[in-house]
Amino acid sequence: MNFDDTPQEAAFRAEARAWIEANAPRHLEKELSEPSVGRIKLRSGDILTESKKWQKKKAEAGWACLHWPKEYGGRGASPIERVIWQQEEGVFLKLESVFLIGQGMCGPTMMAYAGEADKKKYLPKLASGENIWCQLFSEPAAGSDVAGLRTRAEKQGDDWIINGQKVWTTGAHFSDYGIVITRTDPTQPKHKGLTMFFLDMKSPGVVVKPIKQANGQAEFNEVFFNDVRIPDSQRLGKVNDGWNVSLTTLMNERMSIGARIVTGVPEMFEFCSKLMLEDGPAIEDRNVRSKLAQWAVKASGLKYTSYRSISALSRGERPGPENSIGKLVSASMLQDIAMFALDLQGAAGVLNEKDAVEAAGQFQSMLLRSPATRVEGGTDEILRNIIAERVLGLPGDIRVDKDVPFNAIPTKGR
Repeated sequence: MNFDDTPQEAAFRAEARAWIEANAPRHLEKELSEPSVGRIKLRSGDILTESKKWQKKKAEAGWACLHWPKEYGGRGASPIERVIWQQEEGVFLKLESVFLIGQGMCGPTMMAYAGEADKKKYLPKLASGENIWCQLFSEPAAGSDVAGLRTRAEKQGDDWIINGQKVWTTGAHFSDYGIVITRTDPTQPKHKGLTMFFLDMKSPGVVVKPIKQANGQAEFNEVFFNDVRIPDSQRLGKVNDGWNVSLTTLMNERMSIGARIVTGVPEMFEFCSKLMLEDGPAIEDRNVRSKLAQWAVKASGLKYTSYRSISALSRGERPGPENSIGKLVSASMLQDIAMFALDLQGAAGVLNEKDAVEAAGQFQSMLLRSPATRVEGGTDEILRNIIAERVLGLPGDIRVDKDVPFNAIPTKGR
């Protein structure tokens, strides 16, 4: 690994730093600098409005979606320049969270499979934050098996009619567009007979119902399709080749989510430095210090594993499936840290010291949110399979339904 900038990278860093210094929304800096768990919320304004304002300013100056081609709203920058920008953007990068799925997953899929006219029509508005996109993959009956989906699309002249249901769709309630994978031929094995489309989320027949989470937030949604009509021109890739198209989305999803998951390590250190146990400050307890040390080592490992990817990007290489490691490790850390924090708090309801009460709420929210973190972007089990098969070269998992027509797979009983 090489941690030093080349002369060209150093010049780019200086340019990025100067622009951010002159244009960043400094009135939000203090609030964004505070430890946060889960989706960012602002006390001083609406996160969606502030995010769009910052994204628009970046786009107008050529700092949005840096690695995208200029004709699609980007800068044509190298992957390593994108990483440098994110490092310099610092806490203001949190304002990008509402665009993560659209720019990190839907955008690359559109770039790979949409027609040229559609790329020029939709991608610049996605890069500038004018439009927000969502990803419509998961379904109630499929669990973590994306290929087990049952939402169907039937050809009718030059259009397709979509019926079915998606679930756990992040941001669907404020999204303008989405990409959706459907089943178009149930007589083929489940990984075949799938077709991908993009659609306007305001299309007639699309119904979005937010899901209230245990922590009080509502990031996810159910989405119902009732005779939704979309033209064949909005198909991405070939008919019945949707699984190959979806791999582009899923690959970018693992990279995007894995790089952004909050582990809770900084929050835990800060909390333990303030929390008083029966025999003194929590930070001075040897058992607490042992736990903190273990998590610090893991966090360091995640950091330097990420640096390997950064070094590969700098050399023009493309990181492989090892990016699943970051998401797998950080998601479980998030849950472990939250559980340990609540154990330390004990009867947290009697706390009356302001900082401790606020931290208690953070870790409660973290714990209630953490199961979703271990599911979204690939469950722990799926990521372990990917790492085992594609990184370590171990034999593939046995899949008895791999070559069975989808409509012949039993749906009930054993």
